[in-house]
Amino acid sequence: MWRISKRWLQGLGLEFWLPLPVAGVAFWLGCSFLAAQELSRPNSTENKLQSDTQLEARISVNVLLINAAINRTKRITQVEVETADPILKRLELELPTIEFNQIEATIAQELGLPRQDVRKLVRYEFVE
Repeated sequence: MWRISKRWLQGLGLEFWLPLPVAGVAFWLGCSFLAAQELSRPNSTENKLQSDTQLEARISVNVLLINAAINRTKRITQVEVETADPILKRLELELPTIEFNQIEATIAQELGLPRQDVRKLVRYEFVE
């Protein structure tokens, strides 16, 4: 009787397919047990992220031209910086001042350039 049923199982391929659901259930139970153990463990982080800080990025590019449009009525200056960099072609800044010395100092600080270089590159325009 065992030979007949064994041949019959081999003929259908059930000898291979019958243990698969058992192996699948065992794998599922084992993984769920490991996941429950891992997720229930306390997780202490020593390095915490701070979301109230602002990162400062410094870019070193070759500046071609600086256009500063001074709006006297709004008391702001719109600054456009054109660069030779293929990725960063233009930078735009809005400054809350209309005085030349403060404009040049702020641009020099933002771009990391000497103030004399900024003075040579900047072109002023008055807009109403």
